[in-house]
Amino acid sequence: MTQPTESSPAARPDSPAARPASPAARHSVLVLNGPNLNLLGTREPEKYGTATLGDIERLCAGAADARGLACEFVQSNHEGALIDAIHAARGSAVGIVINAGAYTHTSVAIRDAISAVQLPAVEVHITNVHAREPFRHHSYLSDVCKAVIAGAGTLGYRFAIEYLAELTQGPAV
Repeated sequence: MTQPTESSPAARPDSPAARPASPAARHSVLVLNGPNLNLLGTREPEKYGTATLGDIERLCAGAADARGLACEFVQSNHEGALIDAIHAARGSAVGIVINAGAYTHTSVAIRDAISAVQLPAVEVHITNVHAREPFRHHSYLSDVCKAVIAGAGTLGYRFAIEYLAELTQGPAV
């Protein structure tokens, strides 16, 4: 799992990684996972299931590969690292799949980063957030995402990648 740092090229606005690439150069999907998702498999399995983040990474890689795409997978418990990854995606990604965890309900900064890079994004939640605590019913990300997938378990990630591929490449043949 890649985690951009302040010294990485993606973190510097003047670096080639931070500048948008030509549309022909874009060939990957960025899959972002926010705080506490590194604990999947052991964290509240009655809500989140027993799949680990590694299982989800393999699921995403397979779904992306099936559509001729690479999959960049980033998990961080730090808001700034997620924002840096979103900025860096401008140069290589066809779109973003994001499970921002609790940042979904609190981060205007992540919302603004998604809006700024102008890549199609899909918000994913393993659980049905609308059937949970009232504070989870509001998302700062939904209005800048092309779609929201909630409650489909880990399959939501695959659905999101397939949707982005369809959106950017057309129907699978």
